[in-house]
Amino acid sequence: MFTGCGTALVTPFTRDLQLDETAFRRLVRRQIEAGIDFLVPCGTTGESPTLTRREHLRVVEMAIEEAGGKTPVLAGAGGYNTAEVSELARELEELGADGILSVTPYYNKPTQEGLFEHYRTIAAATGLPIIVYSVQGRTGVNIEPATVERLAGIPNIAGIKEASGNIAQMANILNRVPDDFLVLSGDDAVTLPLVALGGRGIISVASNEIPEPMTRLTRLALQGDYAGAREVYRRYLPLMEINFIESNPIPVKAALGLMGLLEPVYRLPLVPPKPESLAKIAAVLEQVGLTAQLGAPVAN
Repeated sequence: MFTGCGTALVTPFTRDLQLDETAFRRLVRRQIEAGIDFLVPCGTTGESPTLTRREHLRVVEMAIEEAGGKTPVLAGAGGYNTAEVSELARELEELGADGILSVTPYYNKPTQEGLFEHYRTIAAATGLPIIVYSVQGRTGVNIEPATVERLAGIPNIAGIKEASGNIAQMANILNRVPDDFLVLSGDDAVTLPLVALGGRGIISVASNEIPEPMTRLTRLALQGDYAGAREVYRRYLPLMEINFIESNPIPVKAALGLMGLLEPVYRLPLVPPKPESLAKIAAVLEQVGLTAQLGAPVAN
């Protein structure tokens, strides 16, 4: 269900910092029309730490409604408080989500045993498949390959979003887990090498901007057409890189604003990009052929 390219959807806000439901539904429809393999609302790219519980559930609900049962929805439910995450996972299951993406606890840096027990507890709270999310650079904790191997033995822990940036670690994980355990890239620029090692796809930031090319890149790689995949990869690598010129999701929301797809509004502690960063983002959009959309008014 979660093989291929899934988009870590941004959450658009209005100028008065409310959910922009119209813009969000438009973004989701754009993804579906482009053929995206699955949708990932309320991950960290969706600024989930700044959403109230009611807003979080509403965003996922809208994604499910727009998907209409045709595109799987992998809803974000992660964080520091195991009991709270477990409760949220149950609520998302009741809403009709198809799976849960759960980022590791942050700041408290649990041990590997603590991480195992954290995810085992969440898995016991829901029947949904769970994709664990390891991103040490943002959370301060790494899920080590031996722990991933243990987690893979829990029936509804279906995979990992691997964003360590460590190719050797990814290869180690793939050597330890069953063939049906999904190892997904958490970095757009690592999609191609990870699939070559046996990975099953990407949870993408860049597909917010370019859903069809990122889906095509991933499918070509999964089909073994690495020459075709490299062609797409090389064209859009500058976009993948510029999306992290400042902390994600600042650049991608700025780009979507330049493309006329949303109002680039952030909730604190995120703020708009520096003017020099915005100029670089605009230059890359032009470089990869998105200039036709620059300056377009935000649709109603």
